[in-house]
Amino acid sequence: MIAAYGVANLLQSIAATRTDLQHGFNPRLLLSLGKRKTYLVGLLCQFTGFLLAFLARRELPLFLVQAAVAAGLGVTALLGVLVLKWRLPKAEVALLGALCGGLAGLVIAARPHPSRQLGLAGEVGLAVTLLLIGALGVFAARLHGARGSVALGALAGVAFSAAAVASRPLAGAHSFHQFVADPLLYLLIAHSIVGQLLLGMAMQRGSTTAAVASMDAAAAVPAAAVGLLLLGDEIHPGREWLAAAGFLVTLGAVIGLSFYAEPQHHHQQARSRMTVSAGPRKD
Repeated sequence: MIAAYGVANLLQSIAATRTDLQHGFNPRLLLSLGKRKTYLVGLLCQFTGFLLAFLARRELPLFLVQAAVAAGLGVTALLGVLVLKWRLPKAEVALLGALCGGLAGLVIAARPHPSRQLGLAGEVGLAVTLLLIGALGVFAARLHGARGSVALGALAGVAFSAAAVASRPLAGAHSFHQFVADPLLYLLIAHSIVGQLLLGMAMQRGSTTAAVASMDAAAAVPAAAVGLLLLGDEIHPGREWLAAAGFLVTLGAVIGLSFYAEPQHHHQQARSRMTVSAGPRKD
Protein backbone atom coordinates (compact mmCIF):
# COMPACT_ATOMS: atom_id res chain seq x y z
CA MET A 1 0.00 0.00 0.00
CA ILE A 2 2.76 2.45 0.92
CA ALA A 3 4.63 1.68 -2.31
CA ALA A 4 1.49 2.10 -4.45
CA TYR A 5 0.62 5.45 -2.88
CA GLY A 6 4.23 6.60 -3.28
CA VAL A 7 4.17 6.03 -7.03
CA ALA A 8 0.70 7.58 -7.30
CA ASN A 9 1.80 10.78 -5.51
CA LEU A 10 4.64 11.37 -7.94
CA LEU A 11 2.75 10.61 -11.17
CA GLN A 12 -0.39 12.55 -10.25
CA SER A 13 1.60 15.58 -9.18
CA ILE A 14 3.47 15.60 -12.52
CA ALA A 15 0.18 15.31 -14.45
CA ALA A 16 -1.55 18.06 -12.44
CA THR A 17 1.24 20.58 -13.05
CA ARG A 18 1.08 19.87 -16.80
CA THR A 19 -2.69 20.40 -17.04
CA ASP A 20 -4.39 23.76 -17.69
CA LEU A 21 -5.26 25.55 -14.46
CA GLN A 22 -8.91 25.40 -13.37
CA HIS A 23 -9.96 28.53 -11.47
CA GLY A 24 -13.22 27.18 -10.13
CA PHE A 25 -14.65 24.04 -8.52
CA ASN A 26 -14.91 22.33 -11.90
CA PRO A 27 -15.28 18.53 -12.25
CA ARG A 28 -13.96 18.86 -15.82
CA LEU A 29 -10.47 18.93 -14.29
CA LEU A 30 -10.76 15.17 -13.74
CA LEU A 31 -11.63 14.72 -17.42
CA SER A 32 -8.63 16.81 -18.45
CA LEU A 33 -6.33 14.84 -16.16
CA GLY A 34 -7.82 11.59 -17.47
CA LYS A 35 -6.46 12.36 -20.94
CA ARG A 36 -2.90 12.07 -19.62
CA LYS A 37 -1.32 8.63 -19.42
CA THR A 38 0.82 9.75 -16.48
CA TYR A 39 -2.29 10.57 -14.46
CA LEU A 40 -4.08 7.35 -15.45
CA VAL A 41 -1.12 5.21 -14.35
CA GLY A 42 -0.97 7.21 -11.13
CA LEU A 43 -4.71 6.71 -10.63
CA LEU A 44 -4.28 2.96 -11.13
CA CYS A 45 -1.54 2.96 -8.49
CA GLN A 46 -3.76 4.97 -6.17
CA PHE A 47 -6.64 2.54 -6.67
CA THR A 48 -4.29 -0.35 -5.89
CA GLY A 49 -3.15 1.41 -2.73
CA PHE A 50 -6.75 2.19 -1.82
CA LEU A 51 -7.78 -1.45 -2.24
CA LEU A 52 -4.90 -2.66 -0.07
CA ALA A 53 -5.69 -0.01 2.54
CA PHE A 54 -9.34 -1.09 2.50
CA LEU A 55 -8.33 -4.69 3.21
CA ALA A 56 -5.96 -3.55 5.96
CA ARG A 57 -8.79 -1.66 7.69
CA ARG A 58 -10.68 -4.90 8.29
CA GLU A 59 -8.49 -5.51 11.34
CA LEU A 60 -6.04 -2.62 11.75
CA PRO A 61 -6.91 0.66 13.51
CA LEU A 62 -7.22 3.82 11.45
CA PHE A 63 -4.37 5.59 13.23
CA LEU A 64 -1.98 2.99 11.79
CA VAL A 65 -3.45 2.69 8.30
CA GLN A 66 -3.83 6.45 7.76
CA ALA A 67 -0.28 7.11 8.93
CA ALA A 68 0.94 4.41 6.55
CA VAL A 69 -1.00 6.01 3.68
CA ALA A 70 0.71 9.33 4.40
CA ALA A 71 4.06 7.54 4.54
CA GLY A 72 3.77 6.92 0.81
CA LEU A 73 5.50 10.28 0.40
CA GLY A 74 8.68 8.61 1.62
CA VAL A 75 8.50 6.29 -1.38
CA THR A 76 7.84 9.35 -3.57
CA ALA A 77 11.08 10.91 -2.32
CA LEU A 78 13.05 7.73 -2.99
CA LEU A 79 11.60 7.46 -6.50
CA GLY A 80 12.57 11.06 -7.10
CA VAL A 81 16.16 10.16 -6.25
CA LEU A 82 16.23 7.02 -8.38
CA VAL A 83 14.20 8.17 -11.40
CA LEU A 84 14.35 11.98 -11.48
CA LYS A 85 17.86 12.28 -10.02
CA TRP A 86 16.81 14.32 -7.00
CA ARG A 87 19.48 14.90 -4.39
CA LEU A 88 19.01 13.44 -0.91
CA PRO A 89 20.68 15.62 1.76
CA LYS A 90 21.40 14.26 5.23
CA ALA A 91 18.33 15.98 6.68
CA GLU A 92 16.06 14.05 4.36
CA VAL A 93 17.84 10.78 5.13
CA ALA A 94 17.09 11.50 8.79
CA LEU A 95 13.43 12.17 7.93
CA LEU A 96 13.17 8.84 6.11
CA GLY A 97 14.66 7.13 9.15
CA ALA A 98 12.17 8.90 11.42
CA LEU A 99 9.36 7.83 9.09
CA CYS A 100 10.37 4.17 9.38
CA GLY A 101 10.77 4.48 13.14
CA GLY A 102 7.37 6.12 13.56
CA LEU A 103 5.64 3.43 11.52
CA ALA A 104 7.43 0.71 13.49
CA GLY A 105 6.14 2.26 16.72
CA LEU A 106 2.58 2.31 15.38
CA VAL A 107 2.80 -1.33 14.28
CA ILE A 108 4.00 -2.36 17.74
CA ALA A 109 1.32 -0.30 19.52
CA ALA A 110 -1.67 -1.17 17.31
CA ARG A 111 -3.98 -3.97 18.41
CA PRO A 112 -5.82 -5.64 15.50
CA HIS A 113 -9.56 -5.71 16.06
CA PRO A 114 -12.71 -5.63 13.87
CA SER A 115 -14.54 -2.31 13.71
CA ARG A 116 -17.75 -1.35 15.40
CA GLN A 117 -20.63 -0.28 13.15
CA LEU A 118 -21.26 3.44 12.66
CA GLY A 119 -25.04 3.23 12.66
CA LEU A 120 -27.52 5.65 11.09
CA ALA A 121 -26.16 8.68 12.97
CA GLY A 122 -22.66 8.03 11.64
CA GLU A 123 -23.93 7.62 8.07
CA VAL A 124 -25.88 10.88 8.29
CA GLY A 125 -22.78 12.56 9.70
CA LEU A 126 -20.68 11.40 6.74
CA ALA A 127 -23.35 12.62 4.29
CA VAL A 128 -23.48 16.05 5.95
CA THR A 129 -19.68 16.19 5.92
CA LEU A 130 -19.70 15.54 2.17
CA LEU A 131 -22.08 18.46 1.59
CA LEU A 132 -19.97 20.75 3.76
CA ILE A 133 -16.77 19.78 1.93
CA GLY A 134 -18.42 20.50 -1.41
CA ALA A 135 -19.72 23.89 -0.24
CA LEU A 136 -16.37 24.91 1.22
CA GLY A 137 -14.63 23.65 -1.92
CA VAL A 138 -16.54 26.18 -4.04
CA PHE A 139 -15.12 29.04 -1.95
CA ALA A 140 -11.63 27.50 -1.61
CA ALA A 141 -11.39 27.17 -5.41
CA ARG A 142 -11.32 30.97 -5.63
CA LEU A 143 -8.03 31.11 -3.70
CA HIS A 144 -4.69 31.00 -5.48
CA GLY A 145 -1.07 30.31 -4.62
CA ALA A 146 -0.14 28.71 -1.30
CA ARG A 147 -3.45 29.69 0.35
CA GLY A 148 -5.40 27.85 -2.33
CA SER A 149 -3.13 24.81 -2.05
CA VAL A 150 -3.53 24.65 1.73
CA ALA A 151 -7.31 25.14 1.70
CA LEU A 152 -8.02 22.70 -1.12
CA GLY A 153 -5.46 20.18 0.15
CA ALA A 154 -6.98 20.25 3.63
CA LEU A 155 -10.49 19.74 2.23
CA ALA A 156 -9.21 16.85 0.10
CA GLY A 157 -7.68 15.35 3.23
CA VAL A 158 -10.96 15.62 5.14
CA ALA A 159 -12.75 13.91 2.25
CA PHE A 160 -10.20 11.07 2.21
CA SER A 161 -10.42 10.87 6.01
CA ALA A 162 -14.20 10.47 5.80
CA ALA A 163 -13.72 7.80 3.13
CA ALA A 164 -11.38 5.95 5.50
CA VAL A 165 -13.93 6.15 8.31
CA ALA A 166 -16.61 4.72 6.00
CA SER A 167 -14.35 1.92 4.80
CA ARG A 168 -13.35 0.66 8.27
CA PRO A 169 -16.75 -0.88 9.19
CA LEU A 170 -17.59 -1.57 5.53
CA ALA A 171 -14.51 -3.80 5.20
CA GLY A 172 -16.05 -6.16 7.74
CA ALA A 173 -19.05 -7.02 5.52
CA HIS A 174 -19.74 -10.78 5.58
CA SER A 175 -21.28 -11.10 2.11
CA PHE A 176 -21.30 -9.37 -1.26
CA HIS A 177 -24.99 -8.48 -0.86
CA GLN A 178 -24.31 -6.85 2.49
CA PHE A 179 -21.38 -4.98 0.95
CA VAL A 180 -23.27 -3.47 -2.02
CA ALA A 181 -26.39 -2.72 0.05
CA ASP A 182 -24.48 -0.76 2.69
CA PRO A 183 -24.86 3.06 2.33
CA LEU A 184 -21.26 3.38 3.51
CA LEU A 185 -20.07 2.04 0.14
CA TYR A 186 -21.65 4.95 -1.74
CA LEU A 187 -20.51 7.49 0.83
CA LEU A 188 -17.00 6.05 0.41
CA ILE A 189 -17.15 6.45 -3.38
CA ALA A 190 -18.57 9.99 -3.19
CA HIS A 191 -15.95 11.18 -0.69
CA SER A 192 -13.16 9.62 -2.75
CA ILE A 193 -14.26 11.35 -5.97
CA VAL A 194 -14.61 14.73 -4.26
CA GLY A 195 -11.25 14.28 -2.55
CA GLN A 196 -9.58 13.39 -5.86
CA LEU A 197 -11.00 16.51 -7.53
CA LEU A 198 -9.92 18.77 -4.66
CA LEU A 199 -6.43 17.25 -4.61
CA GLY A 200 -5.98 17.86 -8.34
CA MET A 201 -7.04 21.49 -7.90
CA ALA A 202 -4.72 21.90 -4.90
CA MET A 203 -1.71 20.61 -6.85
CA GLN A 204 -2.43 23.13 -9.61
CA ARG A 205 -2.20 26.11 -7.28
CA GLY A 206 1.61 26.20 -7.44
CA SER A 207 2.64 24.53 -4.19
CA THR A 208 2.73 20.75 -4.08
CA THR A 209 4.29 21.08 -0.62
CA ALA A 210 1.31 22.95 0.79
CA ALA A 211 -1.18 20.63 -0.91
CA VAL A 212 0.42 17.37 0.24
CA ALA A 213 1.26 18.51 3.78
CA SER A 214 -2.21 19.88 4.49
CA MET A 215 -3.87 16.85 2.87
CA ASP A 216 -1.84 14.33 4.87
CA ALA A 217 -2.56 16.07 8.17
CA ALA A 218 -6.28 16.41 7.44
CA ALA A 219 -6.54 12.82 6.21
CA ALA A 220 -4.76 11.25 9.19
CA VAL A 221 -5.80 13.15 12.30
CA PRO A 222 -9.65 13.17 12.06
CA ALA A 223 -9.80 9.51 10.98
CA ALA A 224 -7.51 8.45 13.83
CA ALA A 225 -9.67 10.31 16.35
CA VAL A 226 -12.95 8.89 15.00
CA GLY A 227 -11.47 5.39 14.95
CA LEU A 228 -10.45 5.56 18.60
CA LEU A 229 -13.66 7.25 19.81
CA LEU A 230 -16.37 5.58 17.71
CA LEU A 231 -15.07 2.54 15.83
CA GLY A 232 -13.41 0.62 18.64
CA ASP A 233 -9.80 0.98 17.46
CA GLU A 234 -7.50 -0.41 20.15
CA ILE A 235 -3.97 0.09 21.45
CA HIS A 236 -2.08 -2.55 23.40
CA PRO A 237 -2.28 -1.68 27.12
CA GLY A 238 0.71 0.32 28.26
CA ARG A 239 1.70 1.31 24.71
CA GLU A 240 -0.45 4.40 24.38
CA TRP A 241 2.65 6.62 24.57
CA LEU A 242 4.24 4.64 21.75
CA ALA A 243 1.17 5.04 19.56
CA ALA A 244 1.05 8.80 20.17
CA ALA A 245 4.78 9.23 19.58
CA GLY A 246 4.74 7.04 16.46
CA PHE A 247 1.80 8.94 14.99
CA LEU A 248 3.35 12.36 15.61
CA VAL A 249 6.80 11.32 14.35
CA THR A 250 5.33 9.74 11.20
CA LEU A 251 3.17 12.74 10.38
CA GLY A 252 5.99 15.18 11.13
CA ALA A 253 8.40 13.26 8.89
CA VAL A 254 5.85 13.22 6.05
CA ILE A 255 5.34 16.99 6.28
CA GLY A 256 9.11 17.50 6.38
CA LEU A 257 9.61 15.30 3.32
CA SER A 258 6.96 17.23 1.39
CA PHE A 259 9.02 20.40 1.83
CA TYR A 260 12.01 18.54 0.41
CA ALA A 261 10.27 16.94 -2.54
CA GLU A 262 8.33 19.93 -3.87
CA PRO A 263 11.17 22.31 -4.87
CA GLN A 264 13.07 19.53 -6.66
CA HIS A 265 9.90 18.40 -8.43
CA HIS A 266 9.16 21.90 -9.71
CA HIS A 267 12.79 22.35 -10.75
CA GLN A 268 12.49 19.17 -12.81
CA GLN A 269 9.25 20.44 -14.35
CA ALA A 270 10.83 23.79 -15.24
CA ARG A 271 13.75 22.08 -17.00
CA SER A 272 11.31 19.88 -18.97
CA ARG A 273 9.35 22.93 -20.13
CA MET A 274 12.54 24.73 -21.17
CA THR A 275 13.65 21.70 -23.19
CA VAL A 276 10.29 21.45 -24.97
CA SER A 277 10.08 25.19 -25.71
CA ALA A 278 13.63 25.34 -27.02
CA GLY A 279 13.09 22.48 -29.48
CA PRO A 280 15.86 20.69 -31.35
CA ARG A 281 19.00 22.67 -31.92
CA LYS A 282 20.37 23.20 -35.44
CA ASP A 283 24.17 23.21 -35.52
